[in-house]
Amino acid sequence: MGRKEDNVKRARDIMNKLDYIRNIDIAAHIDHGKTTFSDNLLAGCGMMSEELAGKQLVLDYDEQEQARGITINAACASMVHSFREKEYLINLIDTPGHVDFGGDVTRAMRAVDGCIVLVCAVEGPMPQTETVVRQALREKVKPVLFINKVDRLINELRLTPPEMQQRFIKIISKFNELVDKMVPEEFKGKWNVKVEDGSVAFGSAFNNWAISAPYMKKTGISFKDIYDYCSKNDQKSIAKKLPIHEVVLDMVVDHLPSPKVAQKYRIPHIWRGDLEHTVGKSMMECREDGPLALMVTKIIIDPHAGEVAIGRMYSGKVERGQDVYVIGMPNANRIQQTNLMVGADKIPVDYVTAGNIAAVTGIRDAIAGSTVSSDPEMEPFERIVHISDPVVTVAVEAKNTKDLPKLIEVLRLISKADPSIQIEIDQQTGENLMSGMGELHLEITEYRIRNEHKVDIVTSEPIVVYRECVTKKSPYKFEGKSPNKHNRFYIEVEPLPENVIKALYNNEIPQNVKKYKKEVAKILQDLGMDKDAAKGVFAFNKLNIIADVTKGIQHLFETRELIKEAFDEVMKSGPIASEPCQGLLISLVDAKLHEDAIHRGPAQVIPAARNAIYGAIIISDPVLLEPMQKVFISTPQDLMGDASRELNQRRAIVRDMQVEGDLVNIDAKAPVADMFGFASAIRSATGGRVLWNTENMGFEPLPRSLQDKIIKLIRERKGLKPEPYPPEYYMG
Repeated sequence: MGRKEDNVKRARDIMNKLDYIRNIDIAAHIDHGKTTFSDNLLAGCGMMSEELAGKQLVLDYDEQEQARGITINAACASMVHSFREKEYLINLIDTPGHVDFGGDVTRAMRAVDGCIVLVCAVEGPMPQTETVVRQALREKVKPVLFINKVDRLINELRLTPPEMQQRFIKIISKFNELVDKMVPEEFKGKWNVKVEDGSVAFGSAFNNWAISAPYMKKTGISFKDIYDYCSKNDQKSIAKKLPIHEVVLDMVVDHLPSPKVAQKYRIPHIWRGDLEHTVGKSMMECREDGPLALMVTKIIIDPHAGEVAIGRMYSGKVERGQDVYVIGMPNANRIQQTNLMVGADKIPVDYVTAGNIAAVTGIRDAIAGSTVSSDPEMEPFERIVHISDPVVTVAVEAKNTKDLPKLIEVLRLISKADPSIQIEIDQQTGENLMSGMGELHLEITEYRIRNEHKVDIVTSEPIVVYRECVTKKSPYKFEGKSPNKHNRFYIEVEPLPENVIKALYNNEIPQNVKKYKKEVAKILQDLGMDKDAAKGVFAFNKLNIIADVTKGIQHLFETRELIKEAFDEVMKSGPIASEPCQGLLISLVDAKLHEDAIHRGPAQVIPAARNAIYGAIIISDPVLLEPMQKVFISTPQDLMGDASRELNQRRAIVRDMQVEGDLVNIDAKAPVADMFGFASAIRSATGGRVLWNTENMGFEPLPRSLQDKIIKLIRERKGLKPEPYPPEYYMG
């Protein structure tokens, strides 16, 4: 039996022993060395050839990943590691570092209990490091720290041991500062990392060695020895004495929690159901004999097996032939295969139990974020909150008309596999809009449609997705009449306070208002919302709220679902540029309804409520919001002028500038609309000598001077009249 097969057999044996399982994620800023690091962990555990580790990049199995040298997909692998004479099963997920693929990191965090954050010793903590730490702590995932590329400090920067120590202290305190800022209250001070207890390790993933305080004690090798080996350019000898997989996986087993420990504090955080109920108890105790509770965090499309759903088993057991339900879908799905994953390879197993990460085929109805259970009535898991929303859109068309049905099918598959890609299919115009996190995200998705799914497509230039909002409360209540003039609705609109928008964004308010009415009202009142409005809230739509503040109007309750439909319609496409709305509080303040139910059906109520909301927005000083990006540039001082010039041409605002040695770090913010083509522009302006990256930072009002011009452009592009309609148009 080969080493790999032996490992698989051992993995199957440990799968039921909860104390000996660790589910971990590897996260870091782009190019800090995650995939090379994961390769070496796999090689050390016999899952791939050691000679190829760090060169083969097993977890970057997509040809685009190999061509571009970046990770695009979160990839999973299971391996066995011995620690203090016991064997442990480590389920690992390698995630992307590029900001465009941040959605994959957020979804992976839901599946794991601990994470190794990699920081490059040369660059130190970068903006994306802060983002991944935030993503981990938001999901109550415990971090440990690995400082990578230590050899470069010695061989390239020629630092002395005391200088290196200073640099390490700086990185560790910066990391702990990030943790302190964002850690959940109950873990304040408990999740900080320290060199002494072994929750920090140092090393070089590329050269396959690492060191930590416990390992120094165990081997007697000191930092001075490492310094000498690196200076002599003999890193092979250190790799033999200090193999990276042993040092790092020891740290994982010692410092990161098992599913049994982690689920006790993670389940109340990610699931709003009754913890005393059978499913709740079973998940808290991570029991394999309880009802099945599986959260799908990723879907991959396998050319042979079709859709493979990868997710975390929180309770129960999943096996072939079992009937399961995707919560919210009417029919049962039958499991065809259950597997463990190593990169692109699926290793079939008879079943997978609670506490593990499973790869399952046959769950046709699932998308990333679905809850799968043996109980169709189970309360679903909380939705996964992404750090940023899609902000760039392209129109996609099939080159040949005969490919249109295939293209629509492929677009559906793509949005299923990557929920950060949003697809809108317009059957009437035949236009398909695809929105993503940035230019690279869309570029790679287009490549997949052409090369993996073999559909020839034509795409438009990328365009930016704006949002619509208002700047003040409606000066009066706006009346919307039904076509038969028998029903009238009176609506007021106002901007939502910033703290309410933030709470909605962070998923701190239950979305199911019907079920959690009291809880919703209490949270909103605590955030400073008027008592009547908070009690009257009956629906959310993303970052918008509708509330009924009327008193004792007959038959109103029966029309509420129809008013909600009208609300959803307007929030999807606002009155000024037909873009989505954001940050609005819509209040129904009065209504006049016909006695007879026949005269207040959908064809009467929906247009009346819709016009009332549109009109109220128009009279409340509407404004377009544009997506913004943080831009972080690290440039040599002599190139600072060129970098600044590039920023100035793009309506960027410099927020901070710091000098470190002969480098200048510029922290700026710029509108996404002006950032197209920035990558090649900054490269050619500086001869490729600057480091830079971006991070999405939400929406801000478009400058007044540009409002009319942009609104006109958007409306013309969408085939609408150039000017928005005046309030009179909606009075009916």
